[in-house]
Amino acid sequence: MFIFDAHLDLSMNALEWNRDLREPLDKLRDRDRHFCDKPDRGNATVSFPEMRRGQIGICVATQIARFVKPSNRLPGWHSPEQAWAQTQGQLAWYRAMEECGELLSIRNRKQLDAHFQLWTTNSSPQTKLPIGYILSLEGADSILSMRHLERAFENGLRALGPAHYGPGTYAQGTDATGGMGEKGRELLKNMDRLGIILDATHLCDDSFWEAMDNFSGPVWASHHNVRALVPHNRQLSDDQIKVLVQRGAVIGAVFDAWMMVPGWQRGKTTPEAAGLKIERILHHIDHICQLAGSSLHCGIGSDLDGAFGTEQTPADLKTIADLQRIPELLAARGYKQQDVENILHANFIRFLQNAWKS
Repeated sequence: MFIFDAHLDLSMNALEWNRDLREPLDKLRDRDRHFCDKPDRGNATVSFPEMRRGQIGICVATQIARFVKPSNRLPGWHSPEQAWAQTQGQLAWYRAMEECGELLSIRNRKQLDAHFQLWTTNSSPQTKLPIGYILSLEGADSILSMRHLERAFENGLRALGPAHYGPGTYAQGTDATGGMGEKGRELLKNMDRLGIILDATHLCDDSFWEAMDNFSGPVWASHHNVRALVPHNRQLSDDQIKVLVQRGAVIGAVFDAWMMVPGWQRGKTTPEAAGLKIERILHHIDHICQLAGSSLHCGIGSDLDGAFGTEQTPADLKTIADLQRIPELLAARGYKQQDVENILHANFIRFLQNAWKS
């Protein structure tokens, strides 16, 4: 079944992890093994060949570059200008992948519909189709001014999450507190004017509710799980899920192990010890479906290349292609074929078709 993955950090992996995503997964892992600078070295799950094998024909692909002040101990760039430059390097990589036929930028409804039809009507698994991507910015710290936001939109940016981890320039993120303030509200106003989708992912509770009150455009949560099942501010509360449903949002289920099961200790807990398998994500999906009263607000936002690998994924997930197990798991739980299609791709496709009507 065709899969729409609403969150992958492709350019970060290419430039900061130095991974050539065109290579087979075993080669990526082999080249990684002698490094120890990242926790997922040797454990990669994402490559272009594996995405094609798993029928992941469209993804939301990020630019990401956090600005950190001297008081902020999180990793990041030491000036907003450096962060902006990093995102421009990532943009250049996406362009290079387009030029060699690996990726295709999707910026409007006509391109979306044509690319979806290309993938769903091509009957030959040997055909190397380009992977469509919608460009997203995870954390807005690199936006130096509203002129830079306009430039980013002209370059293909179609979704934006104002915050990532910790305090940000325009909003406060995971593990932080506080609202968006004047600069954040100005950002939301200009996103609305340009038609940029608001990604509510990573917004702390205070900033989340301020964003809901000050943004009237399309909203999604690209990669989020459920706080009622795994208590943490990174997860969505039931009240947040309900307001996102009211706004017509789609919520992408994320496969980072610590967001799937409670009590996970990063760097210590193993998937095997936790008994974590792909099926666990169905608890989160089903919780959202029950709150929404339908399957129309769930999707996949795997985040499988988000600075973790098989050391922090379900034990039976060795590659992003293993997302193809989800349809059978949903069917076994009683989900009908249309519900399965909604969750695997149709909800995000429909969301974008509505967001890009004009």
